[in-house]
Amino acid sequence: MTSQLWQNLKTSERVIAVLDVAHGVEQNELEQFLRNSVVEHAIGAEILECVLPIVRDRENPAVTALLPLLDLPGDTLVLPLRVVWRTSLQEKSARPRPRDLLFGNPRRPGPSRARRILRQHPERVVCIAGEPATIDQLRDRLQQLQGTDVDTSALASFVAGQAGLALDVAERRLQGSRYKVPRRVANILLASTKFRSAVELVSAETGRGMDDLMHESEEIMRELISRPQPFWLDVMAQLNHWVMRLGYDADVVIDQEGLERVRQWSREYPTALLWTHKTHVDGFAVNAMCADNDFPAPHILGGVNMAFAGLGFVAKRAGAIFIRRSFQDDLLYKAVLRQYIGYLMEKRFPLSWAFEGTRSRVGKLMPPRYGLLKYVMDAAHATGAENLHFIPISISYDMIGDVKDYAAMESGGTKRPESLRWFIGYLRGLRQPMGKIYFNFGEPVVLPEAPSPDDPRELQRVAFAVGVAVNKVSPITLPSVISMVLLGSAPRALTTDELRSEVVALTDWARKRGITLTRDLDEQDPTQVSDLTGKMIASGLLTRYDDGPEQVYTIAAEQHGVASYYRNMVIHYFLNKSIIELVLVNMTQLEQTGSDAFWEEAERLRDYFKFEFFYAPKEEFRRDVSEELSRYQPAWEAALDEPGAPLAIFARLQPRMAHAVLLPFVEAYRVVADVVARQPSDDPLSEKDCVQKSLAYGRQAYLQRRISSEASIGKVLFGNAYRLLDNLDLINGEGGDLAERRLQLAQNFRELQRRIERVRAAALP
Repeated sequence: MTSQLWQNLKTSERVIAVLDVAHGVEQNELEQFLRNSVVEHAIGAEILECVLPIVRDRENPAVTALLPLLDLPGDTLVLPLRVVWRTSLQEKSARPRPRDLLFGNPRRPGPSRARRILRQHPERVVCIAGEPATIDQLRDRLQQLQGTDVDTSALASFVAGQAGLALDVAERRLQGSRYKVPRRVANILLASTKFRSAVELVSAETGRGMDDLMHESEEIMRELISRPQPFWLDVMAQLNHWVMRLGYDADVVIDQEGLERVRQWSREYPTALLWTHKTHVDGFAVNAMCADNDFPAPHILGGVNMAFAGLGFVAKRAGAIFIRRSFQDDLLYKAVLRQYIGYLMEKRFPLSWAFEGTRSRVGKLMPPRYGLLKYVMDAAHATGAENLHFIPISISYDMIGDVKDYAAMESGGTKRPESLRWFIGYLRGLRQPMGKIYFNFGEPVVLPEAPSPDDPRELQRVAFAVGVAVNKVSPITLPSVISMVLLGSAPRALTTDELRSEVVALTDWARKRGITLTRDLDEQDPTQVSDLTGKMIASGLLTRYDDGPEQVYTIAAEQHGVASYYRNMVIHYFLNKSIIELVLVNMTQLEQTGSDAFWEEAERLRDYFKFEFFYAPKEEFRRDVSEELSRYQPAWEAALDEPGAPLAIFARLQPRMAHAVLLPFVEAYRVVADVVARQPSDDPLSEKDCVQKSLAYGRQAYLQRRISSEASIGKVLFGNAYRLLDNLDLINGEGGDLAERRLQLAQNFRELQRRIERVRAAALP
């Protein structure tokens, strides 16, 4: 407590010293501290001590001792005091030990342990004070919250809660910002006029009584509301680091400049951290990154399916919010969720969740799941939150242990349900060297005012803006580039020099365009490159043949689906370049000239893959394509008017990429187009049936070499192709020419496949 604050106490006639203690040892320390401070600063006020064991039950502390003191004059100051035990707080990197789980929180030692610390390490004991307030000030706060007059019992509970919050703020000066957590959320919500008004709307719509609804609201809050505590935050941080280090390097690569911007935004505005979801490690990595950088623990939103025994217990006490998987018809649950989220935003507690809703099983960013985004935007609208910041976070990995499972599911396998037994098996599977983890932060998508819940277009706009932003900051990794190169050359293997040359060409291309590269790629570190290549071989992804005159590399047999995952992590950077190549080849074949023909075909190809990629607006797409072509041919649009110009410009395009980027998508779409073309026009085909038929036909097509790789066989790919055909009115369309239009689309993809093969022939030495 500062000398200035003690000086301010001199103007008060009476002070209620609220002693937040767990036992007599702490009470003795605080009483001695109080006596010494009064003498040192010559405080003449009447000091009235009130023992409140807030630390024993922070949500509902016993307040009987406080009740009679609240009848004192309104200018009486309430001064909260607490003992801080610095046993585990001396270093911000301190972590609880396994024995702490047995013998208790080291921050709150029992009487015997406390006496031993006082005897052996008295310097570790610190008495702190929270910011004081008068009884009248506290009563006014509560009245403003409730909107009605308050009784003494409610005031006592509120004063205890405010004292605990003030002490938490003071304690964080010793612990760090990562321990900023909400307190007494259920009590505050139940007492607020906003919450009561929301419940009254539910009552009017359902006909249920308020008492019944308020009672059920309390039950929902017990299930829903997270109650993070410093000790369990440390336990979770320890678990996070342990999980990450099973397979990944201890040093996480973080965009520190970006993180500092995120820190500032989270202090000033309501924020939601939206991260890419590639593996179950993601959630652990987000929490660990925040704890290691003294960032307030985010409230991670997730499905209740992850709240299984053990992990669910710890996670809920470390900030996780487990939401029911389905509650569309439960108006009260939705109202409670909105008010809870709105409160967290109002108090600047960051929210966090996986942007894609589920793990990406194909590597590239998946279409967003609108559920959580909608809940947060609805909550912001209902509670009047302003300048809501959605901050995109890219989490990238050199290698991912889950990828083999993803590839199996994509080819028709089934997903194992989450459980404690499953989780233990999952952790065992992480025990292999997989390189580094990378964090990068995109520019926020800001909502000055939350839109109406009845505006689905705004929801979609925000979601896709987040997707575009996170794609822009996702780094290119060495495994992704190697996979892209070798898949593009398959089944042909590449020598060491050929592989190195292709990797250098692609990374140089990316560097000149300001695309983020991981350090090993950016610095061309031979040791790191050799180490990561060795890990790819050890994982079974790559095969290296040493018995010939030269070493050669190729994707291992039956690993094309796995390799495509790594390639897909970065292909969005190469998409526009690939479209350019295919358009120029087409113009050359058809002997076309002119920029109109170029743009018509470019936009047609772009539309073919609109269910695969997060596109920037059409104007930005045109600008990016024009900038790329201008690097090879100044005034390229005018140049295209000349005969032979498309071929001449194509010859200058280095490196060529279309075969490595778009071939599996074109082959997968060809498979679905063939399946649909065989379907009778009057026989509707559901997406599920179409995907199953495409899986069977895709395997046949691969055996017949109509498609070049098993990477072109996948449920997500086939599902997106189905959506394209449905969008083109080829699934349940009408008209006598439906069969003809289906055949024409299938032919279009065959032609596009042949066009890609021409690019491939020109690209490979």
